[in-house]
Amino acid sequence: MADVNRGNRPLSPHLTIYRPQMTSMSSIMVRITGIATFVLAILVVWWLIAASTSEAAFAVIDGLLGSLLGDLLVLGAVWALFYHMLGRLRHVIWDFGYCLDVETSEKMGVGMFVGATVLAFVAIIIV
Repeated sequence: MADVNRGNRPLSPHLTIYRPQMTSMSSIMVRITGIATFVLAILVVWWLIAASTSEAAFAVIDGLLGSLLGDLLVLGAVWALFYHMLGRLRHVIWDFGYCLDVETSEKMGVGMFVGATVLAFVAIIIV
């Protein structure tokens, strides 16, 4: 059997030199915003159930969503919806075989952050 000295070697040497890339970070953010969108759906269902059950239950959730915390939640939820939508659009473009080079992919990642922010503020201002 080979003499393997595992105690003196790092477990993952690539982790010491790994640099996060825009494409990987934006892909992770698409997953996170998908989960955030699910939480938003739970809040919407809670609001609808409270509206259909009693005035007191509706006052609780409506008070929460009407507060500063609720405004921040709604802004974050709208941003997450737009970011997730742009991420899915990016993947459709990639599925057709376009924009697969690294430079364009990184620009699309930055564009997703900027686009989601602009769209979220436009939507909040309109509504």
